[in-house]
Amino acid sequence: MDDTYRGTCFCGAVEIEARGAPEVMGYCHCRSCRSWSGGPVNAFTIWPTPTVSVLRGAEHLGTYAKTELSHRQFCRLCGGHLMTAHPPLNVVDVFAATLPSLQFEPALHVNYAETVLPMRDGLPKLRDFPAAFGGSGETMQE
Repeated sequence: MDDTYRGTCFCGAVEIEARGAPEVMGYCHCRSCRSWSGGPVNAFTIWPTPTVSVLRGAEHLGTYAKTELSHRQFCRLCGGHLMTAHPPLNVVDVFAATLPSLQFEPALHVNYAETVLPMRDGLPKLRDFPAAFGGSGETMQE
């Protein structure tokens, strides 16, 4: 995967672009992601911050930072969720659904200790985050 991927918010006012390939793709089961996404699990794609750009509609981009780790970004016109910047880690989580042409190939589950939707797919299930991201790196059974 080495390409350019574009996507928009729900109404199309904000357009973003991600270049190259994501560092990792997977599923997050934490309560914050579930609450923000309105679903039982969040499909994520993690990109180096410099590879993600807002092409159009930056004036409509809103940000909500519940913590310093996660700055969730959305369209202020339609409320459509686009991505979450993680400034301390220098990465951006572009929600998988935001980039329709990207083939989603999940590699792991994070925060699986909080799951409300057990998934038996053979992928590693991390209790919280990988050690490199400040978690325990501990895995769980399916």
